[in-house]
Amino acid sequence: MDGDRERNTQPDYSCLDTPRGLVVGGVSSDVGKTVATLVAITALERAGYEVQPAKAGPDFIDPSHHEAVAGRPSRTLDPWLCGVDGMRRNYARGEGDLCLVEGMMGLYDGDVSSTAAVAAALELPVVLVVDAYAGMESVAATALGFQAYADECDAGVEVAGIIAQRAHGGRHERGIREALPESLEYLGRIPPLEDLEIPDRHLGLHMGSEAELPTEALAEAGEHLDGERLAALAETPTTVPTVAQAETTGARIAVADDGAFCFRYPATLERFRERGTLVPFSPVAGDPVPECDGVYVPGGYPERYAAELEAAGTLDALGELASDGLPVLGECGGLMAMGQSVTTGDDDRYRMAGILPVDVTMHDRYRALDHVELAATTDTLTARAGERLRGHEFHYSSTDVDGDARFAFEVVRGTGLDGSHDGVREYASLGTYAHVHPESGAFDRFLEVVSA
Repeated sequence: MDGDRERNTQPDYSCLDTPRGLVVGGVSSDVGKTVATLVAITALERAGYEVQPAKAGPDFIDPSHHEAVAGRPSRTLDPWLCGVDGMRRNYARGEGDLCLVEGMMGLYDGDVSSTAAVAAALELPVVLVVDAYAGMESVAATALGFQAYADECDAGVEVAGIIAQRAHGGRHERGIREALPESLEYLGRIPPLEDLEIPDRHLGLHMGSEAELPTEALAEAGEHLDGERLAALAETPTTVPTVAQAETTGARIAVADDGAFCFRYPATLERFRERGTLVPFSPVAGDPVPECDGVYVPGGYPERYAAELEAAGTLDALGELASDGLPVLGECGGLMAMGQSVTTGDDDRYRMAGILPVDVTMHDRYRALDHVELAATTDTLTARAGERLRGHEFHYSSTDVDGDARFAFEVVRGTGLDGSHDGVREYASLGTYAHVHPESGAFDRFLEVVSA
């Protein structure tokens, strides 16, 4: 990673052209929305559109695949993490002339952050992905049921068309198309190609940088989707808050950036660049910690790189800097790296930075998966005493925290470190299991503290 100082200019977002948008929803969480979204991006680009990808919900992994195909970072759209206005601002910051939003789980699943809630808040129509592998007329019936449910429940969602997932051509495709009512437009199909399968592991799919789908397979599948019809369905949100120019702090933030620390929102990096200077470095590669006012260690897979992290020496140096008072903020995988040790699923124990009095153990099943809300019990790096932060947690690890550890938050919703608390403070540093979005205000607080 390049540790040289980056010069950042102040963008002015006060007069943004809000892109038209379309949501790719699914009938369930395993229907192939990510593949459908990537194929739709390919079809739209073939039709001459510059596509801005986005993702409903807090996911880091699906957006990495969006970026690999679309060539620009994917926007995170989650009402719980960002608030509705924050989500709208984040949408408005997108580039390109058409925003394609991949949904989460089934269309109506997920409470306040469901795909339906995101589509309604942004006033965007939904294209429904339906698995057609073993159905024809029933595909139309399923889609019609999702459309009727929106009308019956007054969900504020327009289900405008369908994409038939794993559908063959010929009679199979004709049977689906002819069964659809006029209120549902047929946008095309995605053939059942083996090359369109993304491998997965704990925490979800492989990252886009690890398992890019073959360009040829995407292009072949994209020929069966109608990019012009997709674009014709897209609409422009009418309720978009003004995005004001941010005040610079002059802070210089070092950000861990490699395969071990890859779970960060593009909007977080934007916030650092807008209000200060961002300097990436790779602990896995043994990069020295850059000269900085504070360090951000995002989540990722430190357990997969634990041997390299122990041997490289960067975490040792980070621990020494933290003990001298340098503020270090870690989220989930960052918390793990800031602790004393990580024990992998093979029972191998590796030394980490030693900043926090925490030992971490990996497990075969996830230990937490939820949106979270935290109440700050003291002034800390991301909140003042009495403030509440909203975020999310998803991890396969558990922690053994020293009895005299100082916690920063009480858990209002979620699991945290011990069911009741999250956030361990030591020196001027903080590590949490929770991931937060910059629209929560947490990173503004962090920038203010490190630049004081």
